[in-house]
Amino acid sequence: MIAVAGAGAFGTALAIALAREGRQVALWGRDVAGLIEARRNDRLLPGVSVPETVTISADRNVFLDSDTVLLAIPMQALAGFLQDHAAELRGRSLVACCKGVDLGTLEGPSAVIRKSCPDSPVSVLTGPSFAADIARGLPTALTLAGGDAALQALLSTATLRLYRSADVTGAELGGALKNVMAIASGVVMGAGLGDSARAALMTRGFAEMQRFALAKGARAETLAGLSGLGDLVLTCTSTQSRNFRFGHSIGASVDFDASVTVEGAATARAVDTMALRDGIDMPITRMIAELVNGTIRLTDAIQALMSRPLKEE
Repeated sequence: MIAVAGAGAFGTALAIALAREGRQVALWGRDVAGLIEARRNDRLLPGVSVPETVTISADRNVFLDSDTVLLAIPMQALAGFLQDHAAELRGRSLVACCKGVDLGTLEGPSAVIRKSCPDSPVSVLTGPSFAADIARGLPTALTLAGGDAALQALLSTATLRLYRSADVTGAELGGALKNVMAIASGVVMGAGLGDSARAALMTRGFAEMQRFALAKGARAETLAGLSGLGDLVLTCTSTQSRNFRFGHSIGASVDFDASVTVEGAATARAVDTMALRDGIDMPITRMIAELVNGTIRLTDAIQALMSRPLKEE
């Protein structure tokens, strides 16, 4: 059986997609009473039902019955979840389905998982995808980094196509850094700076992503693939992206729903800390971190970026 830990939009969508393909799936969440009763979560996935073949449970024992566990837990909550459930997860194949950098340890999901579950094989599932598209069976392609061909086949469906990669670092950082650039793109559009400015932001943002990831040992081709450029394009151009919507609210100077998880906000702060420590030039990330922290005004952030020294591309 495949267990999906985390009954948010992405975890629920993965459970639906895998069950539709005939896989035996259990969906775990801390508070799933309403989901069990209605088989729907119209707030997160409107108009989509969870098949009756999916076991929905708040019982941690579902992990003991599973060979593979998809960890669709928000990045900043992942370490705590693993600490609480290490005994049940030990020895299972663990697949990180979250994107970001842990603020406390400045580590990606695979490193956080290995600390709590050193005996488990760990892989990362990432790439350009919206939960609603996966749940509705719309064609989606993702990167499976660190997994073998058997896991690739297990998690692939008629509409969910997985490509394997050995570059876990690149896949993780592509998925994390693009969220920062999605916030920046949202800021640009919310402030009314226009599509030309967004195109420039995305291009220079991708250069930042490559600069940072390569310094951390990633491969350039990984950043140019689904988990980097592909995810960047998706989240910088669609209001379905929570990170884009968050940035748009900053640019438009309107309130944002505090209950919505925005992984890019914490990632910007974590990556900014590492970039400053390691001497990596990340001007867009720096501005987003300062905007998130409230230490700079939007007009000053724009001016700071536009007044940087002229140079070759």
